[in-house]
Amino acid sequence: MLNLYNTLTRKKEAFKPLKGRKVGLYTCGPTVYSYAHIGNLRTYVFEDILKRTLLFNDYQVNHLMNITDVGHLTSDADTGEDKIEKTAKKEKKSAYQIAEFYTKAFLKDCEKLNILPPNIIAPATEYIKENISLIQVLEKKGYTYKTKDGIYFDTSKSKDYGKLANMDFDKLNKTLKAGARIELSPEKRNITDFSLWKFSSPNEKRQMEWPSPWGTGFPGWHIECAVINLKYLGNAFKNETFIPEQAETIDIHAGGSDLIPIHHTNEIAQVEAATGKKFVNYWLHGEFLILKDLRMGKSTGNVILIDDLEKKGYSPLSYRYLVLNAHYRKPLEFSWQALNNAQQGLNDISNFIYHCLLKAKPNSSIKLSPVLIDMQKEFKKAINDDLNTPQALAVFWKLIKKYYKEKLDPKQTYQLASIFDTILGLGLDKIKVFPLPQEIQLLNEKREKMRKSAKWTEADKIRKEIEALGFSVNDTKEGTIIQPKNKI
Repeated sequence: MLNLYNTLTRKKEAFKPLKGRKVGLYTCGPTVYSYAHIGNLRTYVFEDILKRTLLFNDYQVNHLMNITDVGHLTSDADTGEDKIEKTAKKEKKSAYQIAEFYTKAFLKDCEKLNILPPNIIAPATEYIKENISLIQVLEKKGYTYKTKDGIYFDTSKSKDYGKLANMDFDKLNKTLKAGARIELSPEKRNITDFSLWKFSSPNEKRQMEWPSPWGTGFPGWHIECAVINLKYLGNAFKNETFIPEQAETIDIHAGGSDLIPIHHTNEIAQVEAATGKKFVNYWLHGEFLILKDLRMGKSTGNVILIDDLEKKGYSPLSYRYLVLNAHYRKPLEFSWQALNNAQQGLNDISNFIYHCLLKAKPNSSIKLSPVLIDMQKEFKKAINDDLNTPQALAVFWKLIKKYYKEKLDPKQTYQLASIFDTILGLGLDKIKVFPLPQEIQLLNEKREKMRKSAKWTEADKIRKEIEALGFSVNDTKEGTIIQPKNKI
């Protein structure tokens, strides 16, 4: 049984899809005005583990992710510049060029982290008519009002506004005001009210703007996600027209914990106001990556990119391995030492896989022994307990120790490790055994003679020669393993 912690109910629940073995999964995508930093990417690794776990449990997953390429302003108060337009001015490019460039950069980072691609990637700019149609329904139902700068959703009319954040309407308003996250504009009725449609400034020509029944402008950030959800997973649109009575509840919505009090709360408010139905059954949220006692974020200047890791010689997958060592609902503190330890751990796992492959060719049809079947069950129990990757990794290390200590069958051991990696996603399937070049073989033989003669300085010089030729040298209890660098 797969159990997941539901933010909405604040407890672990047995996961039960709405339609048999089919699962609708929505994950909040990036706002593509800059590179995604490793703090952002921690969330996508967690969501990838969620998706892999669903697949591991034989669910058919329809994974949808949006791309926010318009409408995300620099302030939670629906004020300030559009982040895409602001970067376009700074880099002297079109807003569309900025969105395309940073979307590609994000997807490349996800590929480096071995994150499975979504079934559907939906840029917000492709659904402007659908946004307008949904706003019109909210307007007819009396949930909107007009100000000088846009059309707003009146949160006071949402009977259970703030339920995801575990705060009622009054408490959430007071909390946001005390935290100084949002300023109340003269025309805004409640501090929690949010824009559905923003009017273009009469003093400045925007690159991304569209005509609407209310005036030229662009959709708000919160309604974009709602529309994309309702279109692909909620089946609430016929062509570009929103049909409330057709709307269906979706299974899972996931994202970072910072989205709970505003973005996801606002998604729920507008969708449930428009449809009169429950929006999402299971809400899952990942915690922050911490750097120097602050959460990593572009607004704080606390930013490290995948490119920065690679420049320092780290594999992006070593960062993935670091992330898996902490539960997704707990903050994770980043340090270069922690990443260094993670890379060493990943190297040790790689050496173990290489050792299995040296002993026997993989065979996926081979039956596992009772001992390995028990370990497979133990692994599945861990990962099905709210995606407990630290415990799942502990089972993996238990397998590695048992393999060396008890001389387990290498074919069976490799097969079980491969099963584990369908969840962990460490790219172990990329490890291949090739005959070493003659030059490397001769150097290794020479080094072994030096080691047997206790000529450690000479042996170390040969090690450096081998490493300079693009190979790693790992001396283990079972012997020396030499393999190409950057296998995974």
